[in-house]
Amino acid sequence: MPRTRSVAAFAAGVSRRTVLAAAAAVSLSAGVGYALRPTASEAATTAPAPRTPAAGTRGAAPLAPFTKGTTLDSVATPRGASGYRRLGDGPGWPRVVRTELAAARSGREGRRTTLAAFVQFTDLHLQDVQHPLRLEYMRVTDTHSWRPHEALTVPGAVSLVERVNALRGGPVTGAPLGFVMTTGDNTDNNAHSELEWFMRVMSGGRITPNTGDPRHYEGVQNSGLKMFWQPDSEVRDGDKALGFPHLDGFLAAAVREVRSPGLDVPWYSTVGNHDALPLGCYGSHGDPYLAEAAIGGRKLYDVALADARKLQAAIKNGTDPAAVGYRDFLKAHASGMRAVTADEKRAPYTRSDYLKAHLDPAYQGHGPAGHGYSAANLDAGTQYYAFRISDDVIGISLDTTDPGGHYQGSIGTAQLKWLDRTLRENRDSHAVVFSHHTSTSMDNTRPDPDRPGERRHGGAEVVTLLSRHANVLAWVNGHIHRNVVTPHRTGNGRSFWEISTASHVDHPHLARIIELTDNRDGTISLFTTLIESAAPHRTDFADLSQTGLAALYRELAFNAPGANPHLAGGAADRNTELVLEKG
Repeated sequence: MPRTRSVAAFAAGVSRRTVLAAAAAVSLSAGVGYALRPTASEAATTAPAPRTPAAGTRGAAPLAPFTKGTTLDSVATPRGASGYRRLGDGPGWPRVVRTELAAARSGREGRRTTLAAFVQFTDLHLQDVQHPLRLEYMRVTDTHSWRPHEALTVPGAVSLVERVNALRGGPVTGAPLGFVMTTGDNTDNNAHSELEWFMRVMSGGRITPNTGDPRHYEGVQNSGLKMFWQPDSEVRDGDKALGFPHLDGFLAAAVREVRSPGLDVPWYSTVGNHDALPLGCYGSHGDPYLAEAAIGGRKLYDVALADARKLQAAIKNGTDPAAVGYRDFLKAHASGMRAVTADEKRAPYTRSDYLKAHLDPAYQGHGPAGHGYSAANLDAGTQYYAFRISDDVIGISLDTTDPGGHYQGSIGTAQLKWLDRTLRENRDSHAVVFSHHTSTSMDNTRPDPDRPGERRHGGAEVVTLLSRHANVLAWVNGHIHRNVVTPHRTGNGRSFWEISTASHVDHPHLARIIELTDNRDGTISLFTTLIESAAPHRTDFADLSQTGLAALYRELAFNAPGANPHLAGGAADRNTELVLEKG
C-alpha cells in the first residue's frame, strides 16, 4: 500500500472510529504473524463512538488546533527564590522547529494533512509505598532515593488520565487523539498490588492504594525517623527543616480510595524494567526468600551509611543482577527490621501475569482487547508486538528489558530479527517504534536466563537497524526521566527522530502528545507537545481531596530534596516540530 494513498482521506474523514477500527487490528503480537490485518482468530476490537465529530462530516465543525490544557498554554511555575517553593500558573513553553534532518519549507502549514495523533505516557511508577522490599533506607546515601511525594503516585496518574480525557484534539492539527501508549515503568516494584492499580488507572474503576493493614498506613512516613518527611507528626524531620509542611490527615488521605474515570480512548502498553524485574533491577524471579519477604511481615527502615553505599554501588554497577548479594543483605539486617502487616497482594508478578492482566476483560476499558498484547504473546512468552495506527502508519512496541537483571536494557536476536522483518514487510507504511529504554541506555547485554544461547543487542545496533528502513519516522521512549529529542541521520540519507519523554514520577510530571503530518512537499513533520496532569497548579494544604492530592503530588515533587532540576530539558526537547524527508 503506497504511503500516500490515504493521507488526504484521513485528513478529510478522520474520526476515532476510523482510526481505532484499524488500531485494534493487532496481528504481530508474538512476532509470528506477517500482516497487520485481523484474521478469523484475531478479530478487531469494536471501537468506541468518536468523542468529536468527524472532520468533513456534513454539519460538523472543521478540525481546529486545541492548545488548552497543554504546556503551550500554561506551565506550573515556582514562586519565590529559595526554600520550599509554592507553584502557580506560569507562561507556556514555545514550539521550536527542528530542521537537522530536513528543511522546513514555506507554506507547509496550508498543505499538511494528518497521518496520526496520539499520546505517550511514560514512567508512571505507581508505587506500593508500604512494600517490605522497598529501598527507602538508601536515602542515607542518596537523598533522592526516596521522594516525599511517592505516596501520591495513584491520584497523580488519575489526574493525568483526566487531562487526556479533557483534550478535544491535537494542539496543531485538531485531529482526535487516537490512543495512549504507555512506554514502561508503569509500576515500580513488580508487585501485583501495583499492577492492579495501573490497570484500573488506565481502564477505569476504584483503587485503594493501600496494602497491609486496611485501617492505616504502615511505612517510613509514620516511622518517627527524621530521614523521612513525617507529614502528620510533630517530629522536626529533615524535610520539614527545608520547609515541607505539617499536614494533619495526609497519610490517611494517601491510602484512601481513589476513582479513575479511565481513558476514553484506547490504550496500549509497553513493558519497562520496573514492570519486569523486582526493584527494577533484579533478575530474581523464583527466589523463594525474596518472594516470601515481599508478602511477609517484616520491613527494613534504616541501615548504616556504609551498608547503603555498598548496596547502591552493586545496583548502579550491575554487579548483583540475580540479587544474591541483596538477599544476603536482607538476611544480615533481619534483626533490625520492624513488624508490618503481611499481604499476599504484594507478591511479585511474572511476565505471564503481566500479559494476563492486560488480556483480562475486566481491564479492557476502551480497548483494544489486550492493549496490544495477545494470546500469541502468552503462548510464546514474548512482550513485543505491532499494531495499525492508521491506514498509513504502524506502531511497533518493543520489550527492551534484559531478564538477566540490571536496569539498563537490550533486546535478543529473535526480537531484533522480528523488528527487521516487520519493518520490511510493512515498507509501504510509515512506522513509529515504542520502547521503554532509550538508545543510549541499552548497554546491558547479559544473557536471558530462559534463552542462555541467544545474543543480546544494544541501542547502537537498534539505531543501525532502524536507519536501514526508510519508513521509520520516530523511536519514542522513556526510562531516563528527561525530555530529550535526538536526530538520527545515516550516510544513506535515511533518518528518524528519537523522542524521549520525562517521567510522571519526577517533576515536571509530563506526558507528550505526538502528531504526524504529511507536508505534501516531500517532508513529514512530527509535532510534540507536552502536557501536565489536570490538577491545578496552585495547591491548598487544607485540600486533601483526590484532586488536591494530585496538585500536591506535583508541588512536593518539585521540592523533593536532591531532585534533578533539568529533567524538563531545553526548549528544543519540549514542544517541537521535527521535520524529516519522506522516505
